[in-house]
Amino acid sequence: MSYTNIDLCSRALVELGANSISSFDEASAEAKVAAQLYQPTLENLLASYPWRFALKQKSLGQLQTKPISDYQYAFQLPNNCLRILSAGQNVKSSGLQYKIVGSCLYTNAPSVVLSYIEKPDESSFPAFFVKAFISALAGEFCLPLTESTTRTDYMRKIADTELKQARLVDSQQSVNPCFQDFSLIEVRT
Repeated sequence: MSYTNIDLCSRALVELGANSISSFDEASAEAKVAAQLYQPTLENLLASYPWRFALKQKSLGQLQTKPISDYQYAFQLPNNCLRILSAGQNVKSSGLQYKIVGSCLYTNAPSVVLSYIEKPDESSFPAFFVKAFISALAGEFCLPLTESTTRTDYMRKIADTELKQARLVDSQQSVNPCFQDFSLIEVRT
């Protein structure tokens, strides 16, 4: 099923026992809280774990401006980049030494392949993430709407359980990485 940001907020509000919303522009407390907390909660949750559905790879374009010190080349990071996982060059997306300065990546390599987490459209969220995200939203919405710290703690515990389950499901969607270019293994062969 495909969801919108309003659908996700409404489901979180209903899980909390509050009224659902049909727009962030409504005059209700629920709409105001949802409008303020939705985006930061989503971006924090996406950046907190290397979700496979939000993983992207991109060859970066070199900037004309050179770094002042330490590195030879500068590259512009993608606008939708929430978290960098690794950087490489040519056909490898890892192993490159780099430093992030503002919205640029500095390195000594003339080309960069970046692996990063982006903010995908809500309609592409898998079911396991949707459930965890709704629980996380309910936990964030709880205190401003109910003013109950006990209930907020309870909702956040539910969210933590849902997030653990979502991470488990997500982690099973690829082969675990193995050691590459490890000198002790090379000696044995």
